[in-house]
Amino acid sequence: MTTDDIFATTPFFRLAIGNNDLGTFQTCSGLGAQVEIETYAEGGNNGFDWQLPGRVTWSNITLTRPVTKDTAKIARWFEQIIQHVVPKDGEIVALRPNLTPIISWQVFGIVPVRWQGPSFDPANSEAAIETLEIAHEGLEIS
Repeated sequence: MTTDDIFATTPFFRLAIGNNDLGTFQTCSGLGAQVEIETYAEGGNNGFDWQLPGRVTWSNITLTRPVTKDTAKIARWFEQIIQHVVPKDGEIVALRPNLTPIISWQVFGIVPVRWQGPSFDPANSEAAIETLEIAHEGLEIS
């Protein structure tokens, strides 16, 4: 077993939605789901409640990166999708520093929630960052 098999550290995530390769991102958060639990008290059994699974809700996924040439891809995709919103399936791939895949997630029914372009401040020496937030109908590890 190698260190790569034990730790899933990665500086990059590649995002593709439909037929659009939207480039690599440095951070990816929100890959998750929550199951609502309904409690049911059974008559005659005062010391026990049934915990029944209910609706599944999926977290929005947020990806960030410094501004790159791929920023234009996001802007074009976002402009197209807001004119005619059609949920599309996509994929997020976690990449090692040498860009080989670690793991990937199939993401279903993606629609954009928010794109935040960079803020430029000549007094600040930090990289200009863009943020993309997407909603979806579910995901699975592939």
